[in-house]
Formats: sequence, C-alpha cells, structure tokens
Amino acid sequence: MMFRCKEYQKHDNLVSSVTTKMKGVAVTNDDIWDRILLDAADHSALSQGKDSFFVVTKAVVTKNQKQGKCEEGPDSGTICSSDEDCTKEYTNPKSNGVLTGQCITFNSSSVKTCEVFAWCPIEGTRDAPKSAIFGSAKNVTVFIKNNIGFLNFNYKTRNILPWMNDTYLQNCTFNQTTDPYCPKFRLGDIVKAAGEDFTEMAVEGGVIAIQINWECNLDWLLHKCVPEYSFRRLDEKNSNKTLFPGLNLRFARYYKQTGVEERTLFKVYGIRFDVMVTGKAGKFNTIKMFTYIGSTLSYFGLAIFVVDFLLTTYIPRCGCKKEVKSYYTEKKYEAVEDQTEVRTGYQCCYIEVNEKRLAGGPHWLT
Repeated sequence: MMFRCKEYQKHDNLVSSVTTKMKGVAVTNDDIWDRILLDAADHSALSQGKDSFFVVTKAVVTKNQKQGKCEEGPDSGTICSSDEDCTKEYTNPKSNGVLTGQCITFNSSSVKTCEVFAWCPIEGTRDAPKSAIFGSAKNVTVFIKNNIGFLNFNYKTRNILPWMNDTYLQNCTFNQTTDPYCPKFRLGDIVKAAGEDFTEMAVEGGVIAIQINWECNLDWLLHKCVPEYSFRRLDEKNSNKTLFPGLNLRFARYYKQTGVEERTLFKVYGIRFDVMVTGKAGKFNTIKMFTYIGSTLSYFGLAIFVVDFLLTTYIPRCGCKKEVKSYYTEKKYEAVEDQTEVRTGYQCCYIEVNEKRLAGGPHWLT
C-alpha cells in the first residue's frame, strides 16, 4: 500500500504562468453583410483577462459614427409623444447619450423618440445576424506556452517538452489520440473536445475551459512530468434565452476624416477560452516514509485492542453464545496453579490458588 499510494513521497503544489499566441484569420461568410476580415491582432486585442483569449464569431457593425445630435432608438424608455417626455440633460440608463429635450420622429416613421447628444447614428438600427458570420474562426489556431515550477523541490519545466524541435512545433496540431502533447490547438477541435458544436455555440458565444493538469513523479528512477489536456464548457448553455445568454462585448476603431473624429463601433459575439492549470508533484522523502511505517504499526496495535474490547464487552451484552467468549478466554489466558503458605498458630498449611495470566505475557490477572 505504501508504494502503491506513494505514501513515502513529500508533495508540493505548482506555480504557473501561461502565454497564448493566436494565428489565422476569420472573414464574414454572409453576402448580406459587408466583407470584414479579422486577423490574430484583432482577436488578441479583445482579451478579457489573465490566462484567457477571445475569438469573434459574430458582429454588428455601426460605421461612421460622429458625436452630434440624432434620434434615439425606439425603446420603452425612449419613445415619446411631446418634448415634455424628454427631460433636457437627463441620462436614461437605456439611452445611448444625453437627452436634448426634443421629441422627434424616428427614422421617418410614425414613431417618435427623444433626441440625444451621442455618437450618431446610434447602434441598434440594424438587427444582429442570425448565424455566425465569422464561422471560419474555427480554423484559427492558438499556441499555448505553460511554464510551471515546484518551489519546494527547486524544479521547473514547461509544456514544450525537451524532445520537441522547431520542425515538430511548426507542423503539429493537438489531437487527444495521435498527438496529445502538441501545444498548438485548433479552436474548432477544442470546442468539439468539450462536447459542443462550434457553429451552434458561435451564434451567441460562450466560455470554454482549457484545463492543463500536471501530475508529476520526481523520483529518480520513476521520473515523469508531462501535461494532460482536457476541455469543458463553463457557461450554462440551457439557460433561459432572455437572461443574457452567451457572451458579447463592444469595441471601436477611431479615425479622422476632414479633421472630425469618427469611429466604427463593433458589437461582437464570440467564444472566450480560459486556460486553467492545476497539478502537484511528489518526491521521495525519508521522514515521510518512516512516519508512514510508524503510523501503520500503531494501527496494528490498535486493532488488537478493538478486537479485545468487542469480544469481552459487546458479545456478552448482545446475548451471543458463551462458547465464543469461553473459547477466546482460553486462547488468551493460561491457567496457573500456585501454593500460598498460611500460618495459623503453630500449624502451617498450603492453599492452592488458581490464577490466570495472559498467554505468553508477564502480567498476572486474578
């Protein structure tokens, strides 16, 4: 048991550092929408935190926005019938800007909305696409470099293993069966390994975990320390569709034409990949080994006490056969006959005394 469970080892948890590098492009595949190309630089700029990266799968684009006055989009908090409904300088949480106090016609229709000072034209006058227009994002690849260390053992390594060379790293792609140690991953393969369909998930977005687990044996003869990769979806895909499903965010590209600042606003949907690293290492330790041996021997002594307690205390109470207790007593104790000298006046006699003592033991029990 000691060798099977490696109870002779001292253990340490890892410290980890992760960097990612994306390659590839995604281009719109819908003739209705303008042709837009996003490369690795565009995706990398949208990183949402440490040890994570984001890939765009769908977008709503609002071009040529300028700061000025325009009608607000029709909404329960912006529709009006007169100027009195639009308080000047008021900022509605649902609005895209500051109200000017004017109620104007929205987009040449019968609906009136409050006028705002904002980036015009406002976002939302065009419905989002129903499908993932950047479906080719599934072919984007990501190179993950993971450096780890076990400080108590002064041991460091990384997921780029010693036998890997430039030729291998340039041509390999991770596969759980044929190439389980390659640190370069195709995004479509990651989503598939997590049990999801990329095309379906890309419509509203979501979050995928890339889990790297290190279970290291640092013993000299049995040394092994390589990563194991697994994948799973983190967000709830079966939630009510009205309760903020998926994942989306906004960013803008700014530029100037004729000295006036303008921007193109992007509301993008996509998949965020979070890299999570766990693991521990074990190494032979003399103190741990002898501590385990000592504790194991003490358990054997405790077992004798428990058996003795059950047979001498529990069995009589439960009404079990007396033969059991008698048999146990005969085996545990041995009968000893002795003579005790008794003097009465002038006479001396000997009385036989029957005693019991533990079989093989030095202690006497009456």
